[in-house]
Amino acid sequence: MGMKPYILSPSDLAEKRRLVRYITQNLEATYGVPINDSPFDPLDELILTILSQATTDTNSRRAFEKLKQRFPDWESARRAHPSSIAVAIKSGGLANAKSVAIKNALNEIKTRRGELDLSFLQTAPIEDARKFLTSLAGVGPKTAACVLLFACNREIFPMDTHILRITRRIGLVPEKFSDYQSHERMEKLVPPKKHYSLHVNLIRHGRQICRPQNPKCDKCSLIEHCDYGRSRL
Repeated sequence: MGMKPYILSPSDLAEKRRLVRYITQNLEATYGVPINDSPFDPLDELILTILSQATTDTNSRRAFEKLKQRFPDWESARRAHPSSIAVAIKSGGLANAKSVAIKNALNEIKTRRGELDLSFLQTAPIEDARKFLTSLAGVGPKTAACVLLFACNREIFPMDTHILRITRRIGLVPEKFSDYQSHERMEKLVPPKKHYSLHVNLIRHGRQICRPQNPKCDKCSLIEHCDYGRSRL
């Protein structure tokens, strides 16, 4: 029996780690080294990430601000009817679905932790922290990773649509990989202490250069390692 296709051999793992180090350095030379200065605690970040689904950063931030204005604390939001939450977050889109997800998450956290506080995620073993978050209804690998990276500064790597597109085109993540497998693969490859930098810069690169349609391959700083890009030139 051959090795399963999603398991890298030691030599392949080393080669892909070298490639990701190169990509990280190249993107930092292009876009700079971003600093994680998130003002949010883990619970705020969880709610903001739920709101960010299928909308722009601007819309999700606006919805988050209106939600905080409407409810003075998360306990009052937890006690509210979902329709009241939906009115507050209307600007973020999918308000009815997101209001239910927010209320359910708050209820689950209160039931399981006894309080609406996720600060334990900052020091809990990273797999325990991830397991807790993904056990909440509607919280997948990306949402959990965003909370742990942005609010807790943990060494974890969220995969969004831009990052998935780039890593597939470069050959780091196979097309058939699931969301979970994609996260698992990239977390093995990112250099230590570079999770935030690479996450932010790959998103920048995906928005500006490696776009879904009409990518600017002739302006790409990663072109020498991208079979997809070279095939288009």
